[in-house]
Amino acid sequence: MAIVLVIDDDELVSRTLQLSLKVYGHQVMAASSGTEGLQLARRHRPDLFILDIMMPGTDGYQVCRQIKGDPLLQHLPVLFLTAKAKDEDKIEGFRAGGDDYLSKPFNMEELQLRVKAILRRAAPQEVAPESPSEIKVGRVTLDCRSFKVNTPKGVVLLTNVQFDLLYHLMNNADQVFNSQQLLQDVWDYPRDTGSPELVRAHIKNLREKIEPVPRRPIYIRTIQGHGYTFTSGMPASDNGQGK
Repeated sequence: MAIVLVIDDDELVSRTLQLSLKVYGHQVMAASSGTEGLQLARRHRPDLFILDIMMPGTDGYQVCRQIKGDPLLQHLPVLFLTAKAKDEDKIEGFRAGGDDYLSKPFNMEELQLRVKAILRRAAPQEVAPESPSEIKVGRVTLDCRSFKVNTPKGVVLLTNVQFDLLYHLMNNADQVFNSQQLLQDVWDYPRDTGSPELVRAHIKNLREKIEPVPRRPIYIRTIQGHGYTFTSGMPASDNGQGK
């Protein structure tokens, strides 16, 4: 059983989530504002935030940034659940540190599948003795203990999801994965669930962190019509690989 904190000023949505998630065995807390939600979170340390964006006062993006900037809360996953459904809204949510994004109106079964997958990914994992402490591909080194990646551009700290995605790509360097494969392998979603936009947004964010020129990536490349791959950084000859 997980503790889920719902932050949403819409009382009907909040009550629906509370009742539905309790059916699946979760303990649910609710707050109607970002300030109230952060206070509850610091006292009770939830396992997952379900966060609306459009709220009076501090909006969901700002709340998410505060969560990710708080040493007590920064490793806790955030699922945005909002009526803002444009691509730029989703990208902004991921830039703020969100782990997943689901638009209203939503299907409760799909929400539960996403909650289950997020919680499974966030659960502490024992590190096998043979697991590498770092992965190096070309001039990029991923520290598997600190969640930091070192590139000629500098050293940056990754979010949990960014780490999982980059680890998978680097650990399988030069292999090509389409969005559905990554949703299954990294996000642990069942086949044909989850949105390719989720993958695209996190790929974009990773490129902004590690690529010398994010619009012309040399590490995380797009193979048109096939998917994404991580390479050692040799210049790409295909002009379409940065899309």
